[in-house]
Amino acid sequence: MAIKLTTYYRSKDIPDLPGQNTFHSKDLFVVYENTKGYTPLLIVATDGDKVMGKILAAIRKKTTSFIIPTVFKKCEVYGCGEYFCEKEESEILFGELLKHLTREALRKCFLIEFRNLGNPLVGYKHFKDNLFFAVNWLRVRNKLQTEGPIEKEFSQSRIRQIRKALKNGAEVLEAKTQEEVEKFAVMLRKIYSTHIRKHYPSIEFFHHLKDIPQNKEGKRITSIYIVKYKNKIIGGSACAYSAENAYLWFSGGMRQTYSSVYPGVLAVWMALKTAKEQGYEHLEFMDVGLPFKRHSYREFILRFGGQQSSTRRWFRFKWSWLNKLFRKLYE
Repeated sequence: MAIKLTTYYRSKDIPDLPGQNTFHSKDLFVVYENTKGYTPLLIVATDGDKVMGKILAAIRKKTTSFIIPTVFKKCEVYGCGEYFCEKEESEILFGELLKHLTREALRKCFLIEFRNLGNPLVGYKHFKDNLFFAVNWLRVRNKLQTEGPIEKEFSQSRIRQIRKALKNGAEVLEAKTQEEVEKFAVMLRKIYSTHIRKHYPSIEFFHHLKDIPQNKEGKRITSIYIVKYKNKIIGGSACAYSAENAYLWFSGGMRQTYSSVYPGVLAVWMALKTAKEQGYEHLEFMDVGLPFKRHSYREFILRFGGQQSSTRRWFRFKWSWLNKLFRKLYE
C-alpha cells in the first residue's frame, strides 16, 4: 500500500468520506469545531483515491482539581478509528495513524487518552511502540435485542421507581427545540459541577449535538431526552448512535430536589427503551469508572440489567519520563 496521511483542522476542507462510526465522523468534527474549548483534528488515510481509514481526535482544556486548579490540554479519542480494508491491513494502518496522531497531538496538548475501545486488546503492540500505558477500566453494556420489553432486565426496585415517577406526573420525551436543549444543558451543568471526575463540555456542545442531521439511511445520529415535572426540566440524557450500537454519553437528574419522581432513573430508562425500539443491538454507558469495588454510578446503572466487563484505556503524556513512570506503576 502507498498510504497517504492527511490531517484536517477545518471542517470545510474535509471531503465526503465513507463510514458509519459517529465518533470518527465529519458530523462530530463540526460539533467539536463549533464548541468553545475544543480543537478537533481528523486524520484520513488514503491509497490513491480510496479512503482506507480515518481517526478523529478532540483536544480540550481540562482542569485537574477544584482544590488546586491546574488547566492543561488533553486529547481524547473514542475507539481506534474506522477502517475500510481487510483486518490485517487495518491493524497496520492503525499503527501509522497512531504514530501520526501522537506526533500531531503532543504539539498542542499534554495528555492523549484512547477510551471506549470495543476490544481491550486492539492495537496493543502499536500503543506500546508509541509509549502509551494502559489502565484497567470497566465497561457496562445492555443487550437490547431480547424478547419482551426492556424493563424485564431491570431490578424490581427500578421498575417500581419508574411506575411511581410516571404516576406522580413525570414525563419523558425527546427534546425538540433549542430552548429545551438549553434548559437541559443548564440543569446538567449544575449536576456535573458537583462531580470532580465528570466532564461537562459546555451548553453550546449540546446545541450543536442536537443539530447533527440524519445519516444517509435516514437514521438519527444523536438524541437528547428530557424529564419534565410540572413543566420544568429536571433530568435528561444525551445519546449517540453509531452503526448497530447506542451510547449513553451524558445523563443526570435533580434527584435530591425531586426524589419522588426519580429523574435520573427516567432519563436512563428512556435512552434504553428508545434504543431498543429503534433496533440497536446494545446500549453502552460511556463512562462507568475505574474498577473500584464500590462505585455509585456503576451500581446505579447495573440495576438496569447491563453486563459489566473489563477493558482498557490507553494514555500517553508529553513527557517521556512520566510515561516510563506510569508504565512501571501499571504494568
